[in-house]
Amino acid sequence: MSTPDLKEITDGLRFPEGPIAMPDGSVILVEMFGPRITRVLPDGTKQTIADIVGGPNGLAVGPDGSLYLCNNGNAFTPVDVGGMLFPGPFDPSLYIGGRIQKVNIATGAVTDLYTHCGDIALRAPNDLVFDAHGGFWFTDHGIRHDRFSDRTGIYYAQADGSAITEVLFPVEGPNGIGLSPDGTRLYWAETQTGRVFQRRILSPGVIEHAGMVDPTQCLCGLPGLQYLDSLAVDGDGNVCVATLLNGGITVISPTGEILDHVATQDPLTTNICFGGPDNRTAFITLSGTGRLVSMPWPYQGLSLNH
Repeated sequence: MSTPDLKEITDGLRFPEGPIAMPDGSVILVEMFGPRITRVLPDGTKQTIADIVGGPNGLAVGPDGSLYLCNNGNAFTPVDVGGMLFPGPFDPSLYIGGRIQKVNIATGAVTDLYTHCGDIALRAPNDLVFDAHGGFWFTDHGIRHDRFSDRTGIYYAQADGSAITEVLFPVEGPNGIGLSPDGTRLYWAETQTGRVFQRRILSPGVIEHAGMVDPTQCLCGLPGLQYLDSLAVDGDGNVCVATLLNGGITVISPTGEILDHVATQDPLTTNICFGGPDNRTAFITLSGTGRLVSMPWPYQGLSLNH
């Protein structure tokens, strides 16, 4: 385990997630309980890009330069526990339905792109990643309420809103999602099981063994009681997954070996992205304490497709 010297960029965020390192040095992220999309400047100044109805979650830049947003539809309510913000119970009266949205960075205009896949309503989209072909993969985390929980899946969709496919079902609480540096392998994290899974990509939106759960495709299961949130893949092909309770970033090699756990001192460490010179700076969202921090990343950097 390593304990890095984290640099705090800003605080006072309302459960930050989905960071994107921008070319100008700023970081765009969501505040799930804002609810809004916020740009954080290098000096820590915060600017609102768009107010969001619902629960903004995962965020990515698409091929047209727009933001693409996983909106969980208010799948959680905020709960303050000892000065830390936690995702609390589902309130049906606040739920607007899950959706994928497109956001104009300059104007803040928000457009619904997908609310359904055929007859299947999106429940609580969580995270997304674009491939080199201009399509994107995303997870639907689902909703847990009282004695019930959704069975959900992983989807592939076109950025222009023209097509969406359910690629894998069922998946147990899928959260973070990412691609190998060469784009041939899909990774995702399951929150409650504490496991990272993988599948070989055969073509855009098509994966090996799509019609079944394949236990041989479990990349890594983390020991003890720790939950998984979002992830990013670095230039060495390591899956860098944010861990809850055991707050930090766990670095998993492409062969499934746990290489490191970067402790952050926040039990709700939710996401990581790479930016800066040569993409060797990691930006990490510490959602319980409402902070965005950075650190030098000890592995190779990786640029996203868009």
